[in-house]
Amino acid sequence: MESATFDVQRLLPALPLFSDLSPPERERIAQGCQLKHLAGSETLFRAGQPCDAFYVVVSGQIKLYVASGDGHEKVIELIGPSRSFAEAMVFMGSPHVVNAQALSDTLLLCVCKRAVLDEVARDPRFALHMLAGISRRLHGLIQDVEGYALHSGMQRMIGYLLRDAEAAQNDGSQPNCLTVHLPASKATVASRLSLTPEYFSRVLHELEAQGLIRIDKRDIHIADVSRLASFGSR
Repeated sequence: MESATFDVQRLLPALPLFSDLSPPERERIAQGCQLKHLAGSETLFRAGQPCDAFYVVVSGQIKLYVASGDGHEKVIELIGPSRSFAEAMVFMGSPHVVNAQALSDTLLLCVCKRAVLDEVARDPRFALHMLAGISRRLHGLIQDVEGYALHSGMQRMIGYLLRDAEAAQNDGSQPNCLTVHLPASKATVASRLSLTPEYFSRVLHELEAQGLIRIDKRDIHIADVSRLASFGSR
């Protein structure tokens, strides 16, 4: 137990949510944390189960999805390293509304509900960090709804491929070329974009035929970012 606590305290400063906390604050949070390993395809929780913690991905990938009675699923979000999820359910006191499954071997930091609420009551800065994380996720979901309603499948696909270029541009750099690594299978990414796997593959190969991208398994090489962006705005 002491070893696990030590590992958590060493890990917390590297995670954006906890990086600004003082050593005593991190120590308090660490007391309510544990590390959890999931194998690929292992389920973390299912919709309807009680929520007693939120999670930060240390390594690996988590898929959040909803499933219909006939077995079809819609991917809501793909969560990669340093990103958190399930915070809103902690504050609402509600059961989970989605399913969470590891897409590969995954290490999670589990932060128990009591530790979160105690630290929010003690430190307004921590509350602001939590609110910022929830707000980013809400903003992302609003952008998704906008994309589904107003953008074609081709435009959604190009927007997904160029999201890293947009982030780099916001940081002051403007890359001319880019390699995008699909974080999951094409079928999973297609579901995330509300596209069928067949349409997803067809769009990729159409973009490759246009000379806008080059496909190498899960790596998508973009030779000219501005040209691809212009193609998507047609």
